[in-house]
Amino acid sequence: MLPGQGGRARITVRPGRSVRGRTPFAVLVVLLLGAGLLGLLALNTALNEGSFELSRLNRQTTVLTDEQQGLQHQIDQNSAPDALSRRAVELGMVPAGGMAFLDLPNGGAVVGTPKPAQDSPPVKRSTVEPWPGKQPAPAQPSAQPTAQPSAQPSPAAPAAPGTGGDVTVQVNPGPARPAPAAGGGGAR
Repeated sequence: MLPGQGGRARITVRPGRSVRGRTPFAVLVVLLLGAGLLGLLALNTALNEGSFELSRLNRQTTVLTDEQQGLQHQIDQNSAPDALSRRAVELGMVPAGGMAFLDLPNGGAVVGTPKPAQDSPPVKRSTVEPWPGKQPAPAQPSAQPTAQPSAQPSPAAPAAPGTGGDVTVQVNPGPARPAPAAGGGGAR
C-alpha cells in the first residue's frame, strides 16, 4: 500500500481483451452444432428411406414366395400318378402288358413274362396338345424322307400299310462322316 491511500484497492483499466475476440469462437461453435444437427437429420432420412425400401422388398418377397408355392403345388398336382395316367389316356397311350426284367447279378435271368400292350387297334391319335401353352414347331420344307430297311420299327414312323416291311424316315440327314483312321491319334 501506498502512503495516503488508507487501505483501499485501486482500480485501473488495462488495454487487452475485447468482446470482439470471443465472437468468431461463438460463431464457430454455433456453425459446428448446426452442421452436426443437419448431418443427423440427413442420416435419419437415409435410414428411413432404407427402412421403406426394406419393407417394400419384404412385401415383394412374400408375394413371390406365395406365387412360387402355388406353382410348386400345381406341378405336384400334375405330377401325381392319377393325373399322369389321365393325361396319357387323353394322348392315346395304353397301359403296358406284362413286364419282364433282366436280373444281371444272377447271370442275366429273365424275370417275368413280357406281353404286348392291349388296346382296341388302331389307336386314334389324340387331338389334345401334349404340352399346353407350347406351339408345335413348324415343319421344315426341306425335309426329304428316305426309306431304309430297319431291324426294328421306329416309333416315330410306323410301317406303311401294304409295303410288307419297316420303313424309317430320316428328316434332314447330316453329312456322312468318314470312319476314323485305324492308326489312333489324329494330326493337330
